[in-house]
Amino acid sequence: MHYTERIRALREDQDLTQERIAGILHVGQKTYSDYETGKIRIPLDSMIVLAKFYNVDLNYICGVSGQKRPFPRD
Repeated sequence: MHYTERIRALREDQDLTQERIAGILHVGQKTYSDYETGKIRIPLDSMIVLAKFYNVDLNYICGVSGQKRPFPRD
């Protein structure tokens, strides 16, 4: 699964709007929509924020792994 599909699925699984996630990332809704469609590549720091927010590791959210593990905590 590509990261664009993964971030959309994670958002939809929690019944969240693009506006809500855009607010968390401090971007506009249109920019976040472009992240989900792949028109704009999402910055790494935003991927980290999403991984922490959804409590999934970066391998999962980036689509490298299909195994959902929690975000590592110090």
